[in-house]
Amino acid sequence: MHAAGNADVSECLKVVVGVAGGIAAYKAAHVVRGFKELGHDVRVVPTESALNFVGAATFEALSGNPVSTTVFDAVDEVQHVRVGQEADLVVVVPATADFMARAAHGRADDLLTATLLVATCPVVLAPAMHTEMWNHPATRDNVAILRRHGTIVLDPAHGRLTGKDTGPGRLPEPEQIVSLALAAVENPRHFRRDFEGVRFMITAGGTREAIDPVRFIGNHSSGRQGFALAEMAAQRGALVTVVAGHTDQLPTPLGANVVKVDSTLEMAEAAHEPSKLADVCIFAAAVADFRPASTAGAKMKKGVADDALSNIQLVENPDILATTVERRKAGEIPATTTMVGFAAETGDETTTPLELAKQKIVRKGCDLLMCNDVSGGQTFGATDNVGWLLSLDGEQWDVPRGSKFSVAGSILDAVSELRQEPQPAE
Repeated sequence: MHAAGNADVSECLKVVVGVAGGIAAYKAAHVVRGFKELGHDVRVVPTESALNFVGAATFEALSGNPVSTTVFDAVDEVQHVRVGQEADLVVVVPATADFMARAAHGRADDLLTATLLVATCPVVLAPAMHTEMWNHPATRDNVAILRRHGTIVLDPAHGRLTGKDTGPGRLPEPEQIVSLALAAVENPRHFRRDFEGVRFMITAGGTREAIDPVRFIGNHSSGRQGFALAEMAAQRGALVTVVAGHTDQLPTPLGANVVKVDSTLEMAEAAHEPSKLADVCIFAAAVADFRPASTAGAKMKKGVADDALSNIQLVENPDILATTVERRKAGEIPATTTMVGFAAETGDETTTPLELAKQKIVRKGCDLLMCNDVSGGQTFGATDNVGWLLSLDGEQWDVPRGSKFSVAGSILDAVSELRQEPQPAE
């Protein structure tokens, strides 16, 4: 196993945002703004039908670049070829059923489809349509063709559609589209569909241990890394259940079933059954090691409760990772289930974070362990991450700094390789 090299998305990229003709076209404006706020150069290429939903003036104002739909504009500059050739990333928001049908079969009857045909950079399509359209065999065939050709077709979100309809087919949130698209630039291989039908159970976010109805013991975890793992696993075809503590109101990972909890005890209980059915368990949550021995039923007032607040008795919480590994040893969980842990370490005067992580993986018995140095306010709440990935048999890989989606891709690559290794005979 090894960590693949990543492209640097902190530099200014030339991003083409394509817009097809669907009601979700208005969200493309937020995607354009998202790329612009990160410092990227954005060119919007809508279809003619898209302009029935959002006018060219809006896209020109947001992007700072001219908008064109036809191959007959700027013919002297060979625009129908140049736009795609110069792009570092092409994102189509929304990708309608009609647009994907044309793109899958190599049509080039407008500037956007022509751009896709000449682009050699990552191409990301964010579908949006009614559930029946998304599930139609023709659309499924077109998605398969596009993916076979190397196009990244995101799975849509589940939720409210046009009118009263609800189901799969909703456009992902603009923040999700921008993050996933940039992750594709960092490493397109992180989007290969190598987990089709594989069941994942992922814990994410921070837990809170109540002192009274107002106060709690918690930590600075935002849940971003756990949600990024869920997002990336689902985009690789996995069936994902997330047991989530507090996650800073992040968008729900696309295609994942999310179970919300507050405390470590609640997380342990909620993860118990899904872990029995999972092929891969990833414990990315920042769980509290201790909880108050008792919780006050009413708010503890200042002055009256000073002594109680300064002498809170703590008891140890269950170690969810270690107990799940023990359940695997006992046969309650299949021996083939892959277990991945996290170690958020600061080190001390005598031991580095990496050395502590090496001790932890032996102690916990998980197959892989991602180690982060969280000293000095690193990692928690940030949008990027860096660290080391360890295996139980003593291997170690550097995980280069990148977005948490890119780091999630590197972790999932290691999981994929580990699952492909021959299993020892019993």
